[in-house]
Amino acid sequence: MDTEEAATATDTSPVASSRGFYGCVISLIAFFTLFALGAHAITEFEKGLDGDGQLEQPGLSGSVSQPLGPGTTARYEDGLWVTVSRPERHDDGTYGVTVTFENGTDEELRLSDEEFSGTLDVEPGEDYAPGDDVSWLNWDEVASVLAPPLPEGEERTVPVRLKPERKGAPVTLEVTPPHPGYRETAHFQLTLG
Repeated sequence: MDTEEAATATDTSPVASSRGFYGCVISLIAFFTLFALGAHAITEFEKGLDGDGQLEQPGLSGSVSQPLGPGTTARYEDGLWVTVSRPERHDDGTYGVTVTFENGTDEELRLSDEEFSGTLDVEPGEDYAPGDDVSWLNWDEVASVLAPPLPEGEERTVPVRLKPERKGAPVTLEVTPPHPGYRETAHFQLTLG
């Protein structure tokens, strides 16, 4: 009988150790899953404190004092991304810039309010400094492109045509997409020429 007990002990010992191993693996998976869920909950709580309309930028903030450059993207906490392209010179002395709105939020977005004036604006100069005059040539076209709601998960590109008084004129493009509460304005600093 001692031999049978010894045989049974050796037969169950690998099974017992593999059960212990799998138990540890499952415990580690559960721990890291709970940790990830906790981190996500804290992030969402933080977003709720300062609002979805805040810019969430690595590097330059997109503010007046730290404007973004051409070809960069302003990222909002609710998932909206706004990208302004590099200016392209046309033969007639005008410049074309595109503003792309990418709706990564969980709802349809209205890009234009009853009053369009706040969504997209062009200011001559840089950092509060006045600059040369810049004419915005297609204001009406921009208003009509922004008018329909932007469905969740889609993007819309808005063409902007500008004519500066001189080559090399600095321009600040201000983008403030409408939001039911508050949304920060993203400033993009461009040089036409």
